[in-house]
Amino acid sequence: MPKRGAVPKFLFPKDFLWGAATSAHQVEGGLHNQWTVWELENARALAAQASYQYGDLKNWDDIKDQATSPVNYVSGRAVNHYQLYEHDFDLLQSLNMNTYRFSIEWSRIQPEEGAWDEREVAHYRAVLLALRKRNIEPVVTLFHFTLPVWFADRGGFEKAQNIKYFVAFARRIIEELGPIVQYVITINEPEAYAAQSYLEGRWPPQGHSPFRMRRVMLNLAIAHNLVARQIHRMSDHYLVSVAKNSVYIYAGDDSWLSVMAARVAQFFQDDYFLRQVMHSCDFIGVNYYFSERLYGFRTHNPESRISDMGWDMEPKDIEHVLMRLHKKYKKPILITENGLADANDVNRQWWITQSIVAMQRAIAKGVKLIGYIHWSLLDNVELDKGFWPHFGLISVDRRTMKRTPRKSAIWFARIIKQIQEQE
Repeated sequence: MPKRGAVPKFLFPKDFLWGAATSAHQVEGGLHNQWTVWELENARALAAQASYQYGDLKNWDDIKDQATSPVNYVSGRAVNHYQLYEHDFDLLQSLNMNTYRFSIEWSRIQPEEGAWDEREVAHYRAVLLALRKRNIEPVVTLFHFTLPVWFADRGGFEKAQNIKYFVAFARRIIEELGPIVQYVITINEPEAYAAQSYLEGRWPPQGHSPFRMRRVMLNLAIAHNLVARQIHRMSDHYLVSVAKNSVYIYAGDDSWLSVMAARVAQFFQDDYFLRQVMHSCDFIGVNYYFSERLYGFRTHNPESRISDMGWDMEPKDIEHVLMRLHKKYKKPILITENGLADANDVNRQWWITQSIVAMQRAIAKGVKLIGYIHWSLLDNVELDKGFWPHFGLISVDRRTMKRTPRKSAIWFARIIKQIQEQE
């Protein structure tokens, strides 16, 4: 038995990646893509619907003024990461992190069909070099929900004939950036994008068709496989995957209906897409935020702790996600997103602690875990929710753009250093 006050022995490998993530649209500012067009068209409607959408949240009184304002839903300057990235990387380094996941905004590189903006390529090259200078490993995402307006006007990923445009962009940008990049995420959360954009109607282009959703998911799988093939042909230096949003779905009782419903739901949540792309992935990128407990066909979660977004928080269940994917696909795993909306910073330290313990258990059981990337480095615009959810390890005052690491971030930095010193 360890002595009281003894430092616990961590199981993480020497080259383990500890980091945080962002996406271009959510932090950079100054963009023109299909999302920015949609925001301007829908900001008033989103604000008018806010009390219906979020009025039952425990923190409604705190967010009401912001959530009912159209300004909340317009990304605009976002948090100006495009200009302040060097400062943000200094903060990242001060938190003892050695990896950073971000997206390259396609609409910056190709604002018009056939165009190629070398100045923007140079910007992202500078971003990568700034990370390398600080010994921070970049993880580059090529599609994180946003599209050039011209590509969206052509029908986006709904049309198979459009896949070639994304493949050409992906191939050329990786060629231009070269060996500065190693980890490449082709597509972020394909099922979330397809469902929210083409079935649930919450994101542009606000479709409501299961057939359109299925077509988009199929085309995203094809796009990933083609891009991965092109990148692998360039060099075996590159490690390619998708970032798959994985929900741990389990039966709440032993009834046949609950057990079968959980199995079927888990298949469509994870395996329906993954089985189409695993042959071209070098690892599995996993985004984990919540679990679902089923009784029959109904979800009834424990809800012992609830995030600011109203999500049931079960961070320990990431162990089940990791174990399941490890056993089924037998590939290394990189946690590409994991976090919570927590404006008052009351649950983030608990969440990270539970996640670390769960990861250690998974590693002890044979999971080859590459790293853990927290969402998010900075408070940002959470897509159709706007600016009121606060996922950031670092808070941002959007009037002054002042960055302030939260107490949980400073605590996390100490834990990372403690782990690294044990190696």
